[in-house]
Amino acid sequence: MTDVSNIPPRDKAEILAQALPYIRKFHGKTMVIKYGGNAMTDPALQADFAEDVVLLKLVGINPVVVHGGGPQIETALKRLGKKGEFIQGMRVTDAETMEVVEWVLAGEVQQDIVGLIHQAGGKAVGLTGRDGGMIRAQKLKMVDSKDPSKEHDVGQVGDIVSIDPSVVKALQDDAFIPVISPIGFGENNESYNINADVVAGKLATVLRAEKLILLTNTPGVLNKAGELLTNLSAREIDELFADGTLSGGMLPKISGALDAAKSGVNSVHIVDGRVPHVLLLEILTDQAFGTMIRSH
Repeated sequence: MTDVSNIPPRDKAEILAQALPYIRKFHGKTMVIKYGGNAMTDPALQADFAEDVVLLKLVGINPVVVHGGGPQIETALKRLGKKGEFIQGMRVTDAETMEVVEWVLAGEVQQDIVGLIHQAGGKAVGLTGRDGGMIRAQKLKMVDSKDPSKEHDVGQVGDIVSIDPSVVKALQDDAFIPVISPIGFGENNESYNINADVVAGKLATVLRAEKLILLTNTPGVLNKAGELLTNLSAREIDELFADGTLSGGMLPKISGALDAAKSGVNSVHIVDGRVPHVLLLEILTDQAFGTMIRSH
């Protein structure tokens, strides 16, 4: 942590004043933030995240948090003697695993985040896709990335049919910060586990968000030499998919980000959640962190 106690008050005031153009620019705008990785498991980074979200809300920006919970789900499954299985970056979710996903995401993880935001002085409300009929889903048909004629059965993994954001908008208008678990429901009231990056991307589109920010455990999108790619277009992303640079958990993340960029979200950023106060750095300064994704 940087010690700021020795910074003179005049310098602190100057630092705050430099954020003013960004506060003015983004006042009243919605920012959808996918919260995951180290930022969710490191206590100091958890506190930073909660403070950032509360500060954004207090200066008139509307943060909406969508969270994952992969490590916590993995821990819970191990306690039950089950091993997590992934196909093309998606968790295979049988009925027993779905139960674990629901109580970990909508219970333990979500309530931890809500509590952190309250501790930082904000007001948060936890939601799943069931609340307000927000996320309607159907079973994901996963086509094999190498053989399009082959389809993988990944169980109760969902594909979003529609998002009704009215409950999110109502909470925003009442000065609450929505914290959303990526669980949808089907036409027969069955539950679906949906990739949190995909939910964040679709929600950003429906809410006409100014920014979609995805927190990761890497500096951003890296090329094969491990160098950070700060700016990517749709064509460049297609090339990275084709040559295998992008794979595993980055597949749904980049796909969701690209869809959002193509659907009108002004800017999409994949940033390093291991950097303290990365949200404030990304939104309220001219310091670029991570990778920005463009639709063209």
